Amino acid sequence: MTGHAIPSVLRAEKINKYFTDPVSFHVLKDVSLEIKKGEFVSIMGKSGCGKSTLLYVLSTMDTNYSGKLYLDNRLLTGQGGEALASIRNEYIGFIFQFHYLLPEFSVVRNVMLPGLKLGLKSAEEVYQDAMEKLRLLGIANQAEKLASRISGGQKQRVAIARSLINSPKLIMADEPTGNLDSKNADNVFHLLRDLSHQEGLSLLVVTHDQDFANQTDRIITMEDGRIMSTA
Repeated sequence: MTGHAIPSVLRAEKINKYFTDPVSFHVLKDVSLEIKKGEFVSIMGKSGCGKSTLLYVLSTMDTNYSGKLYLDNRLLTGQGGEALASIRNEYIGFIFQFHYLLPEFSVVRNVMLPGLKLGLKSAEEVYQDAMEKLRLLGIANQAEKLASRISGGQKQRVAIARSLINSPKLIMADEPTGNLDSKNADNVFHLLRDLSHQEGLSLLVVTHDQDFANQTDRIITMEDGRIMSTA
């Protein structure tokens, strides 16, 4: 039986980046990698190895690099800030170590915000989508509470729901379990894993958590701005 090649969602070719202030420093050195559709990949390495810098470049938030970056085989390198912001909002979901919820807004309103910004659906449709994501993550019963009134583990679930609202092709996460206890960290891992399997989502996660990384499909190991292994 002939298997179909799994399409690439994200591809980086020979990414180099320098910091110039206060002195020139070569922070990313010929970094090439590929993330396939539905793949759950973690990036590991010591502090200062370039993990978070790489994530910023791959997310299109940092355009000051050399090399080429593709999303769905579409070249992103060289596109303007407005075009990249639109691509980010539609195709990439973000989860951070700090959930960045707006405390004065309800849980459901926080989840809705990227959908309202994208503007492809009515507010009512975005609300329905947000409720569906909250149900998926088991916190629909918290929807009308202020974001400031829920627990840390619940806030991270809300942040995951928010990252899913525009049905992205790729979720990028920077230390998503860094502020959570082991039980909540485990919950977040299983939520992400299920999303990868059920929704065909690609996930790229920067983490210091070896237990978390060991359970992902593949670990990219970085050292001194280079990729050392992609096993």
